[in-house]
Amino acid sequence: MKSAAIYRSALRRILLLLLCVALGLPHAALAAGSKKSSVNEIRVLLTRLNLTNEAWMTLEGRYLARGSNGTEVLLPVGAQITVFLRNGQLALFHDGLSVNAGTELQLLRQEDGDIEPGIRFNLFAGVYPGNLTLSVQDGSIRPILKLPLEKYLLGVVPYEMSDSFPLEALKVQAICARTYALSRMNQNRSAEWDLVDNTNDQVFRGTPAQNENSSRAIEETAGLVLTYKDKLITAWYSASNGGQTELPGNIWNGKDIPGCFAMTDDHWDAQNPDSTVRTAVLGRDGSGLSRGMLRLLCQELSKKAELSGRLPEKPEDLKVDAIRSVKLTTPRYASPSRLMTRMEITLDAFGGTYDAVLDLFPEAVFYLGLSVYGANNEIVSVSEDEKGFTLTAGRYGHGVGMSQRGAQYMASEGKKTFKQILDFYYPGVTIKRYRGEADPLPTPDPVLCETPGPVPTATPRPTLMPVTEELPEGAWLATVEHIDDDSTLNLREKPSAGAKIVRRLYKHQQLAVLEEADVIGWLHVKTDVTEGYVMASFLTPVE
Repeated sequence: MKSAAIYRSALRRILLLLLCVALGLPHAALAAGSKKSSVNEIRVLLTRLNLTNEAWMTLEGRYLARGSNGTEVLLPVGAQITVFLRNGQLALFHDGLSVNAGTELQLLRQEDGDIEPGIRFNLFAGVYPGNLTLSVQDGSIRPILKLPLEKYLLGVVPYEMSDSFPLEALKVQAICARTYALSRMNQNRSAEWDLVDNTNDQVFRGTPAQNENSSRAIEETAGLVLTYKDKLITAWYSASNGGQTELPGNIWNGKDIPGCFAMTDDHWDAQNPDSTVRTAVLGRDGSGLSRGMLRLLCQELSKKAELSGRLPEKPEDLKVDAIRSVKLTTPRYASPSRLMTRMEITLDAFGGTYDAVLDLFPEAVFYLGLSVYGANNEIVSVSEDEKGFTLTAGRYGHGVGMSQRGAQYMASEGKKTFKQILDFYYPGVTIKRYRGEADPLPTPDPVLCETPGPVPTATPRPTLMPVTEELPEGAWLATVEHIDDDSTLNLREKPSAGAKIVRRLYKHQQLAVLEEADVIGWLHVKTDVTEGYVMASFLTPVE
């Protein structure tokens, strides 16, 4: 009887493994009675920390610090530590204790009763549960966090969506985030990490103090993932689709895309007042044209022989007497795509009426202030009244799969369940259950535990850049205020959300505002050490 039971148990495990392989899931498993299976922990590259040659941390729980040169030291609960990169080597400091760790330092969680081990990074609010590896790469410190999947979701769901979103929408986010993470874990197991912590994959900021609704959504959908024809899908999603979902093949050329994605009008996203949109109004009297738009019009009108020699030397001096019509033409993709790529403007100037055909992307959208995300895939529409023409642009992200704003509105106004929302955005998918847990934490070596822990020390905040140079005429001072305490504001090379990031600005940073940019809503700013563009909405004038 005992050998038969062993045989049946082994057979169940083999069948379970085969089922996971068929579904494209990692070796942990679909649920099998009450038997618990081990699941590979997910590895996240922490780009948001912007570590260069130092890292400041507070440990919540006991951690074993292990260097690549064989050094080990047990750090106590509440230890405040600093890791410096000097001459290609990592050095750990803690209240008089200094350890040379070599080119790699691991901080490994240890069992300590009911305390949940985690790491707090200076200036960042969330707790990062898991094992942390700091290594030397390209002259900087590279942090990779390894943690259980469900704990990873606790640091994703409340940031990809707000914890105040309806519960059913948060459940959708939890299932999509879990599915996406598992699909990435399968793609390249030889890589050093599975995901990054930004929008290139999924936003991960550690676990926040207040995330009751997100935690409930994760718990109530524990293990649920999306499959199509018995294969785990890549559950792409974006903040807003601008009123129409996009096909993956249009965004990622050459990908083998499953049939659970469709190009569908999404009135839930379009009607949600919280969906990100940009508008520009062109008056029938010729008003509303920025300096950049006037330059584009001059370039187009210069092609007309009858206007040879009549255009102003400075394009911004072009006088448009009237705008008669504005049309959007030339869809980028096949029907039913509403992503137009050109605009036709009929205008009065120089005593005549002329047509100008402009490419929407990238210049026209840029100079009209319609760029939502800098990806050049905004869905633009135009409406008119007696005063003029209003152009409206939407879509924050690629538009493939679930729209977070659409899901929010479907749950709040449409009273849709998470299953109904998933069926809308991923037609034909099947929801299956994946379950697993991480291996138990190791118990610290008793010999290391006998060493008394050092007293924690305070960690500094970064020094803000000075603004001491004399302001040019017309300039004024402002400070960065309308961001979270643990966040930063991107200083851009150009006035666009898609432009290169010059520097990240901390809260309360003072700036000299030189002028308004060619793009509405952006300001040209500088400090004594840097210069670039920021959105005006994040600044407060200095009284």
